[in-house]
Amino acid sequence: MPRFRKPASVKGALLALLLPAGIGLMALAWLIHGLLLERMSREFLEGRLQDEVTFLEHRLREDNGRVDELQTGDYFQEVFHHAFAIQSPNATVISPEGWAPLLEPLIHAEVDGTIRAEGTALAGTPNNILAHRTTFRIGNRPFVVIVAEDLEALERSQAELHAWTAVISVVLILLLVGAIWVGINLSMRPVDSLQAALKRLQAGDMSRITVQGPEEFRPLVQQLNLLLDSLDQRLARSREALANLSHSVKTPIAALRQILEDTTRPLNDDLRHQMASRLDDIDRQLEAELRRGQFAGPQVGKRGCPVKQARELLWMLGRLYPEKSFELSTKLAEESRWAIEENDLNEIMGNLIDNAGKWAVRYVELMLEQSEQSLCIIVTDDGPGVNENALAALGQRGLRLDEQTPGHGLGLAIVCDIVDRYGGETRFSRAPAGGLRVSTTFHRDCRTSA
Repeated sequence: MPRFRKPASVKGALLALLLPAGIGLMALAWLIHGLLLERMSREFLEGRLQDEVTFLEHRLREDNGRVDELQTGDYFQEVFHHAFAIQSPNATVISPEGWAPLLEPLIHAEVDGTIRAEGTALAGTPNNILAHRTTFRIGNRPFVVIVAEDLEALERSQAELHAWTAVISVVLILLLVGAIWVGINLSMRPVDSLQAALKRLQAGDMSRITVQGPEEFRPLVQQLNLLLDSLDQRLARSREALANLSHSVKTPIAALRQILEDTTRPLNDDLRHQMASRLDDIDRQLEAELRRGQFAGPQVGKRGCPVKQARELLWMLGRLYPEKSFELSTKLAEESRWAIEENDLNEIMGNLIDNAGKWAVRYVELMLEQSEQSLCIIVTDDGPGVNENALAALGQRGLRLDEQTPGHGLGLAIVCDIVDRYGGETRFSRAPAGGLRVSTTFHRDCRTSA
């Protein structure tokens, strides 16, 4: 039983992927915002408190340590919104006075720098403060200055800002969902157009797909049109083959019927030979058309296994020509696949090996090669070979250079026809041992011609 059920549609798959990712990223951004907000507020507040302590120290030095000069109706609290405490040898000043239970312990703490302290539960007294303490001397007199701020008010402001950020994040998530949905629908419109075009194609309203889609859909449309072209070509070739066959067998059949219907003439040996000759004509036509039908084009999605098929063909032809050696030479892996239909690959290798087996003296060699650009099938024999002048004529339908050897002269012609339909090339040359060397070359992405 599968552990999960795959989404039923592309829209569902995209939503299932993009929506959790968007929510997760938004939540992560919200958490980072909270941490950064707290850190920035703390650093900003510590800097302000330190600056204000420096300001008070400067004022005291200017006033030669007269603390009473700073008591101007809670001036410091009203201007800076902070509390402060100053201790001199003569007096201790705390403003506002309600902060005294919090600031007095800090005066005697003897620790300079930033200090965080929690106060008492008295009314009007903050429970959590951040202060900065410094000690210095004016002349020989020691002074202590402390500036503090209520952290609770700051934390309330931060919490409110963070809450509003969460609300805005939720709104952005909803907008993101809407944007994703709209984007998915807009992206899937070409699919709807393609579906409508296929329906029109099925109904016969159009012969080719002309949908104007995005760049990613163009290879799909091109492949579909190539498939349609290939199917049309196969249909045309099938109709042409049937017409040719029908036209070719009409005359022999008419002649046979005439002989059989003529009751005035005896059925002697001469007439029997004529009937056999007409039947041979019909047989040759049927064989030619049946073979031609085998290379009408590859079946969609079918790919040949060259090494496996080659071993099977060599074994079979080795039994047919037991006095000759058939060898396979290749570096391809056993599971290698070529973009050539299995029957076509069998037809090419089978005809080449069979032709070499007829002419070979002792051995036939089949080589399978593959590079980044091409696929090659090379068959070599050690037979008498072919004259240089006759090499160019090889592959012509019905051509037989030696009438004493069985066959109809169709094998090499069939190979050339199949290779041509894949956009490949067939070459005939003399082998190093003096026999014939036949080389067929295909492109790695070979397709049948439309």
